Amino acid sequence: MNVVILAAGMGKRMRSDLPKVLHPLAGQPLLAHVVDCARSLGAARIVVVYGHGGDLVPRAIDGSDLCWALQAPQLGTGHAVMQALAHLDAAGPTLVLYGDVPLIRRETLGRLIAAAGSDRLGLLTVELDDPSGYGRVVREGGRIVRIVEHKDADPATRAIREVNTGILVAPTAALARWLGALSNDNAQKEYYLTDVVAAAVHDGVEVASARPVDVVETLGVNSKAQLAALERAFQGRLAQRLMDEGVQLADPARLDVRGELTCGRDVSIDVNCIFEGKVDIGDGASIGAHCVIRDTRIGAGAQILPFTLIENASIGARARIGPFARLRPGTELGEETHVGNFVEMKNTRMAAKSKANHLSYLGDTVVGERVNIGAGTITCNYDGASKHQTVIEDDAFIGSDTQLVAPVRVGRGATLGAGTTLTRDAPEDKLTLSRAPQTTVESWQRPAGKAGGKPAGKP
Repeated sequence: MNVVILAAGMGKRMRSDLPKVLHPLAGQPLLAHVVDCARSLGAARIVVVYGHGGDLVPRAIDGSDLCWALQAPQLGTGHAVMQALAHLDAAGPTLVLYGDVPLIRRETLGRLIAAAGSDRLGLLTVELDDPSGYGRVVREGGRIVRIVEHKDADPATRAIREVNTGILVAPTAALARWLGALSNDNAQKEYYLTDVVAAAVHDGVEVASARPVDVVETLGVNSKAQLAALERAFQGRLAQRLMDEGVQLADPARLDVRGELTCGRDVSIDVNCIFEGKVDIGDGASIGAHCVIRDTRIGAGAQILPFTLIENASIGARARIGPFARLRPGTELGEETHVGNFVEMKNTRMAAKSKANHLSYLGDTVVGERVNIGAGTITCNYDGASKHQTVIEDDAFIGSDTQLVAPVRVGRGATLGAGTTLTRDAPEDKLTLSRAPQTTVESWQRPAGKAGGKPAGKP
């Protein structure tokens, strides 16, 4: 079958220079959601009709399997589908979708396609308490005979609550014939795709219909408020699926997944967490409040404490991270590692049972097993031109306020005294330190201020 996705609109009410279909929902453009749905149907050809924003739209959507058709000028939905006709296979039916209707489900479209069969025109319709602005579905004797747009409807027609969603499927050859006969004699002076319904009835083609389980599937985006509402609807749908799979969510309304989140058994997620890209969380792991996690694997039983930022990392089983930790790309943590508050890591591997609990930066570092990194430790990995590696072997102890000037190696079992600046390799099982001698100046006196004997310069 063919799928045509209409994505040429400007979206004036969005008040944005970005084409409407490229506004993000759950971390990807609105249009990308619709393209993914079309692909899930196994469509042989997917044609995207674009216009406003020009080449911005084709450049933003990944897909060598897509055909692109330019609509310029934009003269209505019927005119938009006309631009796609040259790309369609007349032997199969054509399904028309919309690039700003991102929550449509494959199952709903499957029912519509089945209702239409091979020789009928199929419409997806819904009933609304307030159908203002929508084209009304006019039936006679229970059969659909035409669609009347709101601006062209008389009061009796406007009282109809069944409305057209715009999504339809039709035999391609017949659709091409009906499109060729469209007129723009209407209030908008546009070529309405919905006029093919009357043309089908005139030709004696039955018009079938189907309805979605949830009206939200058919809602489009025309403003930032509508975009926000669909974002919450999407996240609510996803949160329900996660809970059905056994994930404990502290508050389903305060979850944002902008990619693919996979969870094992007995995973718990606190409020206001954001997951981006591909995130995999192992059995029994817990995610504290206000964490942002991107493209990361988290091992079984790991604890991610609140306000932690993780990107492109791998975290071992039973590790404990945070609060207020930052793991940058290339960080790999072994089992039972601890990374505490205000610790930043980048391109660093830390083996099992090692700890960096406080106020440290480890970049381009290899840390062995059972290593203790004291508070205030810094690896000085960048010399202004190149990055260099620091290696800390098993069972080493790094004292607080230590600077390791890479490239440098700390041997197995070595101890670095607090305040050390290490510029040469530290040998195994030895204490290495570098400190200026401590002195006391016996003759020194604190400067006195002009009033009250307070130190000079103090209020």
